[in-house]
Amino acid sequence: MKKILLAVFLFSISISLYSQDDLFNILDEETPENKTEDIVTATFKGTRILNGHSIENRKDKELEFIISHRFGAINLGFDELFGLDQSNIRFALEYGLTDNLTVGLGRSSFEKTFDSFFKYSLVKQRKGEKSFPVAISAFGSIAAKTQDEEFPIAERTFSENLSYVGQVLIARKFNQSLSLQLTPTYIHRNTVRDVADPHSIFAVGFGGRIKLSKRVSLNSEYYWAFDESTSIDARNSLAFGVDIETGGHVFQLILSNAITMIEKSFIAENTGDFFGGDIHFGFNISRTF
Repeated sequence: MKKILLAVFLFSISISLYSQDDLFNILDEETPENKTEDIVTATFKGTRILNGHSIENRKDKELEFIISHRFGAINLGFDELFGLDQSNIRFALEYGLTDNLTVGLGRSSFEKTFDSFFKYSLVKQRKGEKSFPVAISAFGSIAAKTQDEEFPIAERTFSENLSYVGQVLIARKFNQSLSLQLTPTYIHRNTVRDVADPHSIFAVGFGGRIKLSKRVSLNSEYYWAFDESTSIDARNSLAFGVDIETGGHVFQLILSNAITMIEKSFIAENTGDFFGGDIHFGFNISRTF
């Protein structure tokens, strides 16, 4: 009788273990795999390539404080301490509502401009069985100039001081060392300086990163505007820089022909000639909470 009871007990245990293994197999089949393992991350170190946005978003409930600074042109000479006597600054707060959606608010000293934006991740670059070659995000912003005109012909309304930007960020991390981004851009300004200037401008941005070490990379960025403002002799924006990551900080050192730091200004209204000496030294500092 004891032998029969022992056999029944062992048989029940084996059935239980088999059923448990079978249940785990069913759950593995019905539950999606951890897709985060297939998602390509850290295409760029920060949310900016240099002047423009990168494909990177803030994580869910992360708050980032960014200080951006651009000095005057180096070719101003020693009297202006090679541009260091002049400066343009922008403060911004950016918050991750989700892992895929970041919103931000900033204020620039240039034209006393307030800007807000959103950046939403549409598609992530993946590897593995369901691989996808690029990451794609949508970016939109609105900016309001609050500085009064020096010699106004007529007082502007609030809406006349608004401008809008729409971008599609398309990026690919080729390997641990090389990342590239393509950024088709649309800019609309409600008011322009001259009636001959276009209110709407299409442009395309090219950006890249070459990783030198675990915490340091070289970045470059160029925006080519198809329709340029003629009244201010607008030029395409070009920038080179170095990213340095130090824990919760990303520190960027930048050389650019643009002194401004929002898309409407450095893409559509930039006047600096990089190869003519209109090079502005600057930096971005970000701290994530």
